[in-house]
Amino acid sequence: MNNKMTNILLVEDDEVDVMNVKRAFKKNNITDPLYMAANGLEALALLRGEGDAPIPREWRLVLLDLNMPKMNGIEFLHELRADPELRFTPVIVLTTSNEDRDKVEAYNLNVAGYILKPVTFANFVEAVATLNKYWTLSEIP
Repeated sequence: MNNKMTNILLVEDDEVDVMNVKRAFKKNNITDPLYMAANGLEALALLRGEGDAPIPREWRLVLLDLNMPKMNGIEFLHELRADPELRFTPVIVLTTSNEDRDKVEAYNLNVAGYILKPVTFANFVEAVATLNKYWTLSEIP
């Protein structure tokens, strides 16, 4: 089991969902650094070290919504996997899209998981707790 802090990038354009993730982290006592991007373009810039608050290169995990403006989650995954320095970054899709084509394409782009956003906050907190257990046990490069 790793004892290192995971640098988590939340790629989400919905402010309510961002707030729910932050609240769920707090309820689950998750203290890993949480970075924010409102779309795939912002996320790629942060991962590439651009901007005011670049994400450290080690121990990264991306929580990715699919339905976003400018560059959606699937477009982001294509760009991420095409970048030799970023292509092995672990990504977990956290979305409302229950479309089979989105699931298939996300897994074809090597996501570590595809999770539908729970409807209730209590279920969301439980899902985040499960995710936390997963990334705490996983060996993230």
